[in-house]
Amino acid sequence: MDFDGKVAFVTGAARGQGRNHAVRLAREGADIIALDLCAPVAGAPYDMATSADLDETVRLVEAEGRRIEATVADVHDADAVTKALARGIESFGRLDVVVANAGIAGSFPVEELTDEIWRDMIDINLTGVWNTVKASVPHLRAGGRGGSIILISSIAGLKGLPNNAHYAAAKHGVLGIMRSLANELGPEGIRVNAVLPTNVDTRMLLNDAIYKLFLPDADAPTRSDVEPLLHGMHALDVPFVHPDDVSNAVLFLAGDRSRYVTGITMPIDAGALVK
Repeated sequence: MDFDGKVAFVTGAARGQGRNHAVRLAREGADIIALDLCAPVAGAPYDMATSADLDETVRLVEAEGRRIEATVADVHDADAVTKALARGIESFGRLDVVVANAGIAGSFPVEELTDEIWRDMIDINLTGVWNTVKASVPHLRAGGRGGSIILISSIAGLKGLPNNAHYAAAKHGVLGIMRSLANELGPEGIRVNAVLPTNVDTRMLLNDAIYKLFLPDADAPTRSDVEPLLHGMHALDVPFVHPDDVSNAVLFLAGDRSRYVTGITMPIDAGALVK
């Protein structure tokens, strides 16, 4: 029970990777402060999580015997993030781990990448990470116990992906935040690291818009049609990794086994960055 008695703040927790991180941390003993937008985003060409999804995250965390404070909030709204986190800390009394996970995806060639799509991506995937960290640091400092901040970037944080200029820009920016704050907060025992997943088996990857991107001439491509093409991105013969693979990295970086690890980019990428 590495996290018994500790409290973790997880954004984008209603489903996908964020839900998985929250449940895995709870399984290891942490209480959870969670938030998610639970509303459509114009720049994301797939259905977003709902308040019912966030309720299910609450149920799953409580099924692990842990407490959770869950709020519907937009990470782009700094005041909303600050208030949601403060409510959780008022309930649980401390903060130890921050997982800035909230994010969207969407692939558009440059001529179709509108100003609105660009803004949505930067607002959520970059400014949202900054708002999460900025709200968290005072509470970590106040605890006097150090802490661990984990930023979810992407292989697109180190590699340009076609049709993803906005996504790559945001994910590169996340690494800039991580590297700067690892130096700034290190003397206080607050570690800051980034996890860089490749394709992950979640709705953010596996949706009709992505299927059509890979197979533009097909009438109604499906997951099974696209999976063979996804293999080609990786050195290992897999189309994607699973949420638990990413959560394994999050738990390592959140816990005492990584107590002297800070300022790193940890790819969970099936070899995508070396291919």
